[in-house]
Amino acid sequence: MAIFPTQMRLSSTLLRRLQQRVGAAAVNSSRNFTTTEGHRPTMVHKRSLDILHDPWFNKGTAFSFTERDRLHIRGLLPPNVMSFEQQIARFMADLKRLEVQARDGPSDPYVLAKWRILNRLHDRNETLYYKVLMENIEEYAPIVYTPTVGLVCQKYSGLFRRPRGMYFSAADRGEMMSMVYNWPADQVDMIVVTDGSRILGLGDLGVQGIGIAIGKLDLYVAAAGINPQRVLPVMIDVGTDNENLLKDPLYLGLQERRLDGEEYVEVIDEFMEAVFTRWPHVIVQFEDFQSKWAFKLLQRYRNNYRMFNDDVQGTAGVAIAGLLGAVRAQGRPMIDFPKMKIVVAGAGSAGIGVLNAARKTMARMLGNTEIAFESARSQFWVVDAKGLITESRENVDPDARPFARKIKEIERQGLREGATLAEVVHQVKPDVLLGLSAVGGLFSKEVLEALKHSTSTRPAIFPMSNPTRNAECTPEEAFSILGDNIIFASGSPFKDVDLGNGHVGHCNQANNMFLFPGIGLGTLLSGSRIVSDGMLQAAAECLAGYMTEEEVLKGIIYPSISRIRDITKEVAAAVVKEAIEEDLAEGYREMDGRELRKLDEAQISEFVENNMWSPDYPTLIYKKD
Repeated sequence: MAIFPTQMRLSSTLLRRLQQRVGAAAVNSSRNFTTTEGHRPTMVHKRSLDILHDPWFNKGTAFSFTERDRLHIRGLLPPNVMSFEQQIARFMADLKRLEVQARDGPSDPYVLAKWRILNRLHDRNETLYYKVLMENIEEYAPIVYTPTVGLVCQKYSGLFRRPRGMYFSAADRGEMMSMVYNWPADQVDMIVVTDGSRILGLGDLGVQGIGIAIGKLDLYVAAAGINPQRVLPVMIDVGTDNENLLKDPLYLGLQERRLDGEEYVEVIDEFMEAVFTRWPHVIVQFEDFQSKWAFKLLQRYRNNYRMFNDDVQGTAGVAIAGLLGAVRAQGRPMIDFPKMKIVVAGAGSAGIGVLNAARKTMARMLGNTEIAFESARSQFWVVDAKGLITESRENVDPDARPFARKIKEIERQGLREGATLAEVVHQVKPDVLLGLSAVGGLFSKEVLEALKHSTSTRPAIFPMSNPTRNAECTPEEAFSILGDNIIFASGSPFKDVDLGNGHVGHCNQANNMFLFPGIGLGTLLSGSRIVSDGMLQAAAECLAGYMTEEEVLKGIIYPSISRIRDITKEVAAAVVKEAIEEDLAEGYREMDGRELRKLDEAQISEFVENNMWSPDYPTLIYKKD
């Protein structure tokens, strides 16, 4: 499946990105934009304890005395009016104390305790929660998102305290159009939806998968500045095939087998029609759907709705950015990318999405002909649970079939159908070993030893499976066996490795968080009718060119999470620009499509930044309902 556009603009776009470092372009001061997410008074229709119990408007001890009088809360709070900074300092001190007292066992002594404490803050004061998250994003992104979100999903039935998001189930068939109006927000910009069938690499977690949708939207708010009052996490519960959940008396979801076939599609169809009827301009991100449905649903909806699948398209974009970064880190010209030999472990939705994207990118660099497309196919060796996939394999997944190796090819390489990963790596001598298998430790010592024979001067190892326990190998294992002359990028966060003598093994995080918030924000602000292949390509190219040449040569091919807000702004601007070029942009609020087309690159970046929400307390004014 092609996820990128037909026209090849990689070299020019990437070259321009490399030449124009972040912040280098001066914003044209002759044009001003309204900050639509700015400091405007907010009308509220509640007072007294009701306002203190509403996390959207509650400021806690930060309410001024004027507001306390106006909202009838004087005397309901301690008299000391605290600043944002004082509130954060108080919360952080409390967090450090509580996390020590609330350990969850020797394997994960802090993470669930931290998640619980942060979640309680989220429940009572959203503005302060996002302020804390944004100012400590490097520390807390792994708590609200991967890898901890996987643990949260596994335990969600026991952790559930206060409802967040919406649940549509197989039992709600025929009622979804009315149900959608139960959500209190008249405007929703972003929905993340899952059916819980393939949460990270943990498998079918049923209704508990709502945790992944909540975590993704936390990053949409923190990284992309989507207003938290206009996001909606959604779980579509069509049952579960997880035997433990079917027998668990405490499980919160439907205890029946998963729907399949037309019955399943009818449920998803009804959901899509309902949400787009109430919110015609919403963007829906599909998340963690099992492979058998991920591609089918993407093809079914992508040309008619503003939607995309992060596992298929987001993972592909992040991987492409990393692969292009690896070419740069090897000191080779970008045009050498089609020459790279890539072994891919894993043939699920993420793996196939990456394969299709990489193949298309290679083909375009070779002239975008049928011959180029076929030539690009020969650069990939795909290994699944049964070993190397070849044309002699019976019942090959249709999505994986294009990458099945020809028998004559593999015989010349000394391989066979079902060859092990270690055998394939040893014989192919790849430039890149890419892991999307969800099998922790798959890159064993034998596999890593085999990679020593790589023909590349600086082989790249990408164990991209999440959460941490599913990573195909750790950075310590890779650097200890292969030495410091490798490029390492994982899906979950790892610390850099001290190699001694002042040398550092850089552990890049090849995480979708560097792309999906910018794709969503750029689509929203452009007003594009769809999320096009070109917009996805523009996002990947932007990420690929974000790092400086000096950083790349050190083996740093992805930015630090601490820079997530800035890279998201850049990605969103690239998406908006591409939507304009494809004549898809219809505008956002007062900036219609015609006005958007008048903006230069610096002005687009300013437009994006001015429409990113920041966590500040608005002035609240009571208005009788």
